[in-house]
Amino acid sequence: MSAESARRNVRILTWIGFATGVIGGLLIAFPTVIGLASPWVQVALGVATLVMAFRARKIGMAEVEGFDGRLSLAAALLGFLVLFFAGQAAFIILTTLG
Repeated sequence: MSAESARRNVRILTWIGFATGVIGGLLIAFPTVIGLASPWVQVALGVATLVMAFRARKIGMAEVEGFDGRLSLAAALLGFLVLFFAGQAAFIILTTLG
């Protein structure tokens, strides 16, 4: 993969990670939009955010000269936050069912 192609992939993956993290954050702020499926969608969005952010970091560190991974690290932190709050909501739903 060329350096320019790697840079493009890193940018795309990072911004997709941010987008999924922001959507997950909005669902945390407004959980009644989807209903009971909201925590599970939030968990999926949090996982997707983490996958995209860490994939961007992997490609950036391996193939981009002078890679500055702060933006992808911020996306990963957003993914961890979404996953934390979504897991908390999913756990509450599971404990009320059992």
